[in-house]
Amino acid sequence: MTDTRDLALTALAPAIWGSSYIVTTTFLPGESPFLVALLRALPAGLLLLLLVRQLPPVALLPKIFVLGALNFSVFWALLFLSAYRLPGGVAATLGAVQPLFVMALSGALLGTQIHRKGIAAAFLGIIGVGLLVLGPEASLDPTGVLAGLGGALSMAAGVVLTRKWQPGVPALTFTAWQLTAGGILLIPVAVIALPEWPTLSTANLIGLGYMSLIGGAFTYILWFRGISRIAPAQISLLGVFSPLTAVILGALFAGEHFSMLQALGAIVALFSVWLGQQAPKPAVAKTAPVAAE
Repeated sequence: MTDTRDLALTALAPAIWGSSYIVTTTFLPGESPFLVALLRALPAGLLLLLLVRQLPPVALLPKIFVLGALNFSVFWALLFLSAYRLPGGVAATLGAVQPLFVMALSGALLGTQIHRKGIAAAFLGIIGVGLLVLGPEASLDPTGVLAGLGGALSMAAGVVLTRKWQPGVPALTFTAWQLTAGGILLIPVAVIALPEWPTLSTANLIGLGYMSLIGGAFTYILWFRGISRIAPAQISLLGVFSPLTAVILGALFAGEHFSMLQALGAIVALFSVWLGQQAPKPAVAKTAPVAAE
């Protein structure tokens, strides 16, 4: 069984990520998603580097940049593209398939055994998120759908490889390295996408400060700490807290309607998390971690 404290602290990360939508629409309306992603990742990464005062070994840099791309650069770029081209409900539901990707990648890269309870929990999570956020106005755009699935796959690969490539440093240090790498990779993308950078208002800076320090540095410290302690297939199920928080905040602060169907979806999503934690903890192959029996 997973330690309850570790589970609660890790679940806090996607719960806070769920506030990103209302913060973005309130404090950062109309800003380029690439600029927001860059200013969310790089300042937080550099600040954490100043705190930890430790650079990654040169031999580890390729892996750090791969993780920075998967967990931040590629994931955020595809996430924003999906969000711009699809209704929020469709984008969130596509993101809910991440646990299935994590299970498949865990079997291939970590040699973990896939359990029926875990698979059932993943499908229940998709159903719960669908009930929570999908509406009759939902429509499908092929590019948006591919971006949503690609973002889920990128984050899933990041979760599994973060577990596989744990360098034996504190979560704070590992987060600093990945955030900085992800921010560096976003610089050329933002420069190409934005010939002229906008002037940021006080409200913009407040929103970016929250997204970078709280929604970036703080939450990813908790997330990477959880990855080192909780099986990837179990931790990925905690992602349902993100759309759940988004819907609740929308109802509380944006006047959005919260229906009985959404309430049922919330219950199903939370049950999927509970069911996923009841699955036996997967055993990782010690002699050949990349091969699955």
